[in-house]
Amino acid sequence: MNRFIEIKKLEKTFLGRGLLKRKKNAVSAVDRVSFGIEKNSVFGLVGESGCGKTSLVRALLYLDPPTKGEVWIDGTLLGSLSNTNLRSFRKRMQIVFQDPNAALNPKMTIENSLEEGLVNRGFNAAERKKRIIEILTQVGISPTHRKRYPHEFSGGQKQRIVIARALSMEPDFLVLDEPVSNLDVSIQAQIINLLQDLKDVLNLTYLFISHDLNLVAYLSDQIAVMYRGRIVEVGSTDEIMASPRHPYTLKLFSSIPGTKINTELEKFDTPAESLEKSGKTGKKHVSHMTGCHYIDTCPIRDNICKSLEPPLKTIQGSHAVACFKIDSPGQSTSENET
Repeated sequence: MNRFIEIKKLEKTFLGRGLLKRKKNAVSAVDRVSFGIEKNSVFGLVGESGCGKTSLVRALLYLDPPTKGEVWIDGTLLGSLSNTNLRSFRKRMQIVFQDPNAALNPKMTIENSLEEGLVNRGFNAAERKKRIIEILTQVGISPTHRKRYPHEFSGGQKQRIVIARALSMEPDFLVLDEPVSNLDVSIQAQIINLLQDLKDVLNLTYLFISHDLNLVAYLSDQIAVMYRGRIVEVGSTDEIMASPRHPYTLKLFSSIPGTKINTELEKFDTPAESLEKSGKTGKKHVSHMTGCHYIDTCPIRDNICKSLEPPLKTIQGSHAVACFKIDSPGQSTSENET
């Protein structure tokens, strides 16, 4: 089956400063990332700050085009489009950013902010007014408030307005880049419920980005875990939540109150200790993007992890893990050898 969104070996590299050392000091923010998203589903991307989530999104949407790789949306290869055609196609893919205060112009009324995209689409004044009233109603904002400025709304209301602005383009695909992280918990629940309702009513496809595993698990059909620019684990939400396998995923789960993941981590102490005693932590290899990126802190690392990159291999169903030490659900290589 052809997926609605298909990302193939996507890379984004930022060159260093200085004419002579630009390539030498280059930083790979996204390193050969591949995944697919089915139509009308929610794909959750989780990882700590600085792992490359936002760089991946900007490359995916061609806001900051990728260095290498392919992005397919509904059978269209974005890299093959001319600038004019890409601008036209971009209405099908919109983004909701983390901070609504930065996303809204404080000198423009809400109506003016929502009109911009509609003007570009050729709507006349009457059509724009009708459309603005419709989408504000959809997101739970009274249309009578459309003449107000952003500072006259609460944080949750401003995020609803940002969502409305994205919906004004009638997209198929919506990227949600930590859309509730700046909001109170009670308001977060309201926005998440709104996003779920909009998805069902408008047949939207979401890429939901967050560092909150519980939130991602609640909303998503599939989850991918990202670390230092690479996907280290991916699978259905049920598979990931029931049996997280990669050491980094286990570490993320261990920070959730009430989980028993720490008992899994305690099994894997010896390999890391033996490497630390020998003074071979693999840091220089990670800086040059070779080997496993998690080798510095991995409790089950081995010598092979220093020189070879672990491929993302399927262990069961749609569940795949990038780790040499993981063979099957509930097992690791070190466990099998004992």
